[in-house]
Amino acid sequence: MASPDKVAAVAEIKEKFQNSNAAVVTAYTGLSVAQLKDLRRSLGENAQYRVAKNTLTKIAANEAGVSELDEFFVGSTAVAFVTGDPVEAAKGLRDFAKDNPALVIKGGVLDGKALTADEIKKLADLESREVLLAKLAGGMKASMAKAAATFQAPLTKFARTADALRSKVEQGGAGTPAPAEAESAE
Repeated sequence: MASPDKVAAVAEIKEKFQNSNAAVVTAYTGLSVAQLKDLRRSLGENAQYRVAKNTLTKIAANEAGVSELDEFFVGSTAVAFVTGDPVEAAKGLRDFAKDNPALVIKGGVLDGKALTADEIKKLADLESREVLLAKLAGGMKASMAKAAATFQAPLTKFARTADALRSKVEQGGAGTPAPAEAESAE
């Protein structure tokens, strides 16, 4: 029979899995308490780094419907639960791992899809959500301006052609009979 402490820990971890849009599993052997504190600070406010027992974390993940992470719960394991921008958290983990090789990214899950360590590093190479949205907006604005110019071009061409034809008719119309001459000729 499980102790109440373990049941509460599983419930808490399960809730973290359910409330986060991403989770990154890491190995932290060799990191000091001060380094773990720095890591938590580097992740920012949108991620929470939690050291937990593998068995309890595995049970909680399975109860939350995240069974893709089972293979990573071996050895010293900690999970970064991301509630905000996963790119920002991945960058924080990647940068911290560069300075502290004792931190090893094992894998993770993003919106229910399993990610390998390499995929998490690729995610960290992406630009932030705000930058990507700004680029998308800029691209859409440029596309709309281009479309407006394309739609306006035939009207401009027609106006110039009509103006040229009008001025030609006013000058005597080289070879085309005026409307009054056409009626008298019949």
